[in-house]
Amino acid sequence: MTGAEIAQSLVPPRQFDGATLESYRPDPDYPSQSEAVERVRAFVASWGPRQGGLFSRRRRGAETRPGIYLDGGFGVGKTHLLAALWSLAPGRKYFGTFIEYTALVGALGYQNTVKTLSGASLIAIDEFELDDPGDTMMMSRLLGELAAGGTRIAATSNTPPNALGEGRFAAADFLREISALADRFEIVRIDGLDYRRREVEGSAVILDDAGVDAGLQAVDGDVASDDFAALLKHLSSVHPSRYVKMVDGLRGIGIRGVQTLTDQSDALRFVAFVDRLYDAQVRIFSTGTPLDQVFGDDMLAGGYRKKYLRAISRLVALTAGRD
Repeated sequence: MTGAEIAQSLVPPRQFDGATLESYRPDPDYPSQSEAVERVRAFVASWGPRQGGLFSRRRRGAETRPGIYLDGGFGVGKTHLLAALWSLAPGRKYFGTFIEYTALVGALGYQNTVKTLSGASLIAIDEFELDDPGDTMMMSRLLGELAAGGTRIAATSNTPPNALGEGRFAAADFLREISALADRFEIVRIDGLDYRRREVEGSAVILDDAGVDAGLQAVDGDVASDDFAALLKHLSSVHPSRYVKMVDGLRGIGIRGVQTLTDQSDALRFVAFVDRLYDAQVRIFSTGTPLDQVFGDDMLAGGYRKKYLRAISRLVALTAGRD
């Protein structure tokens, strides 16, 4: 994908096309979910009109931060709220995962990325993560320049902004950059249980070869079938920002011979691939190790634990054929 193609693709995933604040379903056992809806609504309302009909950066008052940060565990509806916020924002706006924005910088270069995104009313960043110090400093600088030009920022993550990078690199060495990011956001905490587990019980569905064939034949639309080891090898040759095109148009995928992952790089690439499958709501049919057991105990105890648990939740939903 060229930089221009990446920029054009920065819209919410298909499953969130109709996401609104009204269609968000708060769990009554967790009041912070209803409170988050109202905080997002207030953030939208602060786009008050100026004279001449243009939209102001923000109504000046006690709260002047240009961004809102939805912090909570996976499956509490953060992406739904982010997509709803994006749909309400005026004018030109962008919605993408953290990795898509870093890929845009890689494709266009930093200054051209600033030029491309400048003037947007909103930059929405899903799955905000800082896995290396270079990304930390680059995103801090990029968001700072965009905010200074009047662009609003909205982000989701399951890690508070002042804890980004913990367990993955020496965060203490980059405290200044991380703190600068945190200072740009109004932080909204969302508690709750994974809604996918509320709707889908049990573990990832595992099949034999005949079951995979039957499942794929029953899918209405294009399907693909791959060996797990071959899939991992191919993913290693493609930048994760391009995974979206790999799954474009697919409705089902067969993954045969799944084994527990032992290589961290393979695991992280597989997580990125699962995210794109989930965005496109691609059914998964697999043989071998159940996909909710694909990440070993050592990985689940490490710095990427939340990433892997989110992927497991999505794998369970996709193998069950549920949203």
